[in-house]
Amino acid sequence: MSCQQKEEILVKTVCEIYDNISKLDSLKPCKDVNMLFTQLVLTCMPPNPIDTTKLCQKLQEIRSHLIQLCGVAEGLLETHFSTNLGSYENPLDHIEEFPYFSNYIKLGLLEFTILSDHTKSDGHVPKRIAFVGSGPLPLTSIVLASNHLRNTSFHNYDIDESANSLATPLVSADPDLSSRMFFHTTDILNVTNELSEYEVVFLAALVGMNKDDKVKVIDHLAKYMAPNSILMLRSAHGARGFLYPIVDPTDLQGFEVLQVFHPTDEVINSVIIARKSPSTTPPPQYSSVDRMIDHPVIRTCKCFETQQDFNHLTHGINCMIE
Repeated sequence: MSCQQKEEILVKTVCEIYDNISKLDSLKPCKDVNMLFTQLVLTCMPPNPIDTTKLCQKLQEIRSHLIQLCGVAEGLLETHFSTNLGSYENPLDHIEEFPYFSNYIKLGLLEFTILSDHTKSDGHVPKRIAFVGSGPLPLTSIVLASNHLRNTSFHNYDIDESANSLATPLVSADPDLSSRMFFHTTDILNVTNELSEYEVVFLAALVGMNKDDKVKVIDHLAKYMAPNSILMLRSAHGARGFLYPIVDPTDLQGFEVLQVFHPTDEVINSVIIARKSPSTTPPPQYSSVDRMIDHPVIRTCKCFETQQDFNHLTHGINCMIE
């Protein structure tokens, strides 16, 4: 079977799954919803050379909508569990109730290792980190602060006040984390000089749901982050671009892209690490890594309740590549 035939089968399958999801009367967590999203993730998981950014317009609309739905799903899933955890006197004692907490443990170790590999030459441990798009269940910050960066303060930014109102009580009962974790409700585009105070900035995968919005955020960070500070962000590669936005390293103007990790196993997200460059210095070449590594498995259940008007564009597969 040729590569083109494989790509056509992949796209056809993704479109069929999308169409089935769109026909559901309700998208609340249930057997059918879980089954369909598990099928979607498993379809997109195997390494595939397809470039989802070069699909025809109809398929780009399907891809864009899928990414939006995954974002809504993730937010609602985290809201549900954050609400439940917040009912406990000591929420962090029960955090393993979140079904994918072990994934965040592994992801935290991965990103800490990548960060350490590119900062170990000076032996400096960051004292202030910002996480942009922390959401109602800020597990990345919690894991990094608890397990890897125990003397670092974490400033979590989210545009949604309700997300921060759920996240704050999760750490308030912990004497250590409550003194090192802070929550800011604001659009990151309204944060300017404060960004220069952070040695590392994490950018969540779903901040900037399309290329223009993503680039706008990256350009803003490049303008206000301190020289030589580190930007870490998550992307996707190949068929995994149906699930998460893809960040093109060439879009990181003002940054020196140090490395791009494209896992080829069951991990969905790529990881990009970049260093803020002086404005007069052109960004050098970066290294791109495709490999199998022991990383967390992506959530295989996406549960949400939302309906949006949308044309079910499941035909026209022969226009896949423009």
